[in-house]
Amino acid sequence: MTDLNYEKDIKIDIQDALIVVDMQNDFIPGGSLAVEEGDLIIKDINKVGRKFKKSKALVVFTQDWHPQNHKSFASNHPGKNPGDEFTSEDGAIGPVLWPDHCVQNTKGAKFHKNLKIDLGDRIIQKGMNPEVDSYSGFQDNDRKSETGLREYLNSENIKRIFICGLALDYCCYFTAIDGFDFGYDVYFLVNLTRGVDLPEGNVKNALETMKEKGIKFVTTESFI
Repeated sequence: MTDLNYEKDIKIDIQDALIVVDMQNDFIPGGSLAVEEGDLIIKDINKVGRKFKKSKALVVFTQDWHPQNHKSFASNHPGKNPGDEFTSEDGAIGPVLWPDHCVQNTKGAKFHKNLKIDLGDRIIQKGMNPEVDSYSGFQDNDRKSETGLREYLNSENIKRIFICGLALDYCCYFTAIDGFDFGYDVYFLVNLTRGVDLPEGNVKNALETMKEKGIKFVTTESFI
C-alpha cells in the first residue's frame, strides 16, 4: 500500500462539506457490483456525517442513477463480459465494462438502509446519459456535462471537501481529482472507502496519483 501522511487536528467549520459517494445497494456486498467490505464503513460514515452537521457543515450524497441501456454495462455489448477492458473512442466509457448496476428506480440504486441519508443536505445524481460514464460526483467522464455539485458547493461558499464512500479507485478518486481541479481543498477519508482494484493495481495507482497532486489524506481520527 502507498505510504500516506495523515492530517491531524482538523476542526470542521461552516465552509466544509462531506461528500459521501455512491453508498448504494449494488456496491455493497450482495449487490451486482459489490465492493468488498463496503458495508463495514457505513457506521463510521454516519458518525462523521453527524459531526459535520453538528458543526453546521454540509453533507452531500452522490447517487449513481443509470438508465438500463447504459453503455458502461457489459450486457449492452454483445460478446463482452463484466470486467472486460473496454474504452470507447471518445473515452467517455471505460476503461472496463461493468455488470448492470444502479439502474434507475431499482433496489440496487437505492442507498443502503443503514446509511443515515437524513443527514444529507443534497443528493446529487449522476450517470444518466447512456453514452457517457460518470465516475466523478462533479461531472461526466467526457468532462462536458456537470452534475450540479460544483454549483451547489459554490452557492454555499464551500472551500474544503472531505470525500468518502465507494469505490476508492473509481468514483471517490475521480470526485477527489475533479474537486482539486475545481479549486477546492480536498481531503480523502482513506479508512471510509474501499476499492475494487480493477484492473489490479488500480487502488495503489489512485492513491499515488492523489498524493502527487496534493490531495490530503485523513481518517476518522483526524478530526478534533
